[in-house]
Amino acid sequence: MTATTEAPGSGQGALIPKERADEYRRRGWWRDETFLDDLRRQARERPHKLAVAGRRMHEAHTDTLDYSELARLTDRFAVALLELGVGRGDVVAVQLPNRWEMVPLMFACMRAGAVICPIAPVCRETDLRHRLTLTEAKVCITVESWEGYPLAKTLVAMADELPVEHVVVVGGHAPDGAVDFHGLFIAPRREESRAVELADRELGPDDPFVVLFTSGTTGDSKGVLHSQNTVHSAVRGYVDTFLLRDDLVAAVTTPLIHYSGFGQGILAGVMLGGTVVFQDEQDNASLPDLIQRYGATLLYGPPPTLTAVAESQRADPRDVSTLRHVVTGAAPVLQQLVDELRATLGAQTYSVWGMSEFGPVTITRLDYNQDWAAHSHGRPIDSMEIRIDACHNPGQRAEVGRLRVRGASRALGYHRRMDCFASELNAEGWFDTGDVAREDGRGGIRLLGRAKDAILRDGIVVPMAELEAIISRHPRVTEAAIVGPTGKLDDLILAVVVPRGGERPTLEDVRSHLTAAGQPERFLPDRLETVEELPKTLTGKIRKVELRNRYAVA
Repeated sequence: MTATTEAPGSGQGALIPKERADEYRRRGWWRDETFLDDLRRQARERPHKLAVAGRRMHEAHTDTLDYSELARLTDRFAVALLELGVGRGDVVAVQLPNRWEMVPLMFACMRAGAVICPIAPVCRETDLRHRLTLTEAKVCITVESWEGYPLAKTLVAMADELPVEHVVVVGGHAPDGAVDFHGLFIAPRREESRAVELADRELGPDDPFVVLFTSGTTGDSKGVLHSQNTVHSAVRGYVDTFLLRDDLVAAVTTPLIHYSGFGQGILAGVMLGGTVVFQDEQDNASLPDLIQRYGATLLYGPPPTLTAVAESQRADPRDVSTLRHVVTGAAPVLQQLVDELRATLGAQTYSVWGMSEFGPVTITRLDYNQDWAAHSHGRPIDSMEIRIDACHNPGQRAEVGRLRVRGASRALGYHRRMDCFASELNAEGWFDTGDVAREDGRGGIRLLGRAKDAILRDGIVVPMAELEAIISRHPRVTEAAIVGPTGKLDDLILAVVVPRGGERPTLEDVRSHLTAAGQPERFLPDRLETVEELPKTLTGKIRKVELRNRYAVA
């Protein structure tokens, strides 16, 4: 019998073989230090180095924090949380855009012993209620409004039906029943008077410390619970793959409430003693300015963002010579994008694949040729393993099939839904990602799409994600989705597209475009539909179940 141990601090029954837990520590994937220890080390060794630069697009202003300031604000914010009655293990929900306040709040929650739950500002009443009720968040820190929606007033109005005891408003006006963030968190206070109390509450490396919600493409989103060690192992693998050091200046385009911004952005930057820069609103055309101003060495973003960056740089060249790495994920990378980024930014492109339950899992490597990101999502980081199983026979390995992963960065579980998390694990600890992938011939993978959306042609899985990426590059198309309208494996291939500029493409236009890109006849769409916009989740993933329901055929 193999000895197992509960994932340390999880309190939710996530079992990990003891020999694996020992190995994770022995190999440095788990550690006895925390991200707070990293911050304190940077504040001692490089107190005046720039840690964070957050540009506010509407105000034409940039907020900056050096490591000394970040450490001091962390303690100040932690005391403010104590004054709100936050206890060890309580959940603090933070619903903010990419603003500087998010960064010390992350570390303040660790300092005060609280579990942080980042929530997107686009999250509206129904989804807010689900997240705050599931996590039993004691405090929710938000903005007055976002994109015209009154977030603060909505939360105050919902207060009687939620566990939330305090709504705290950053910037703007705090409505009746809410707390002004500046008055409580920013105002000077004597943090040292409660230093002993904070030390007793501080989270350890194996305690739950963050709940990150999944996209919820097929139902209510799930809260992925991580410890600092499960995140550290993923972040460590990410920075080691790219040989990142303290000269890192990362321009992050993804939200800080997502794993990529939260972990690969802020936590990686602080761990290394680097600098992280970001914008609070999406303005891809101005990102080359950010790269030039701060000498960014790494740019992270999804392919559509990077396409816009390349277009902006081509139209208005800026000095981006400091850039060494362009890292992308969330969608397949096309050769055209790799070529554009090399021509306009002078940097090599790397492809990353991951998920909230693990963080970054696979990455194309520095020793690969410069075009490999257009063919692969890379090999697993050191702390992770991958395997591909035949779709209908999990015991049989396959070149194309269901992707399963395991390793040190596996989450502790789903918050208050451990049975759901356990159902995705087999006896050997392999987690069913729900994705279909193919081997890349170098020990890595290329993602083809979600298993539940899979379509077969001549016994071959249709590379839906690649088709969508190629179609989205058509001059008459803004976005595209590939679905099977009946949900059967031998379904028709339906392309649903959002036209660009009102000029609608024809089915023949799309088929010719795919043929020119090298796609075989068997993968060309049988049917085309156009829509004003594609239905999406809060994290921007396409809700294909809605499209199937809309275009279902007998």
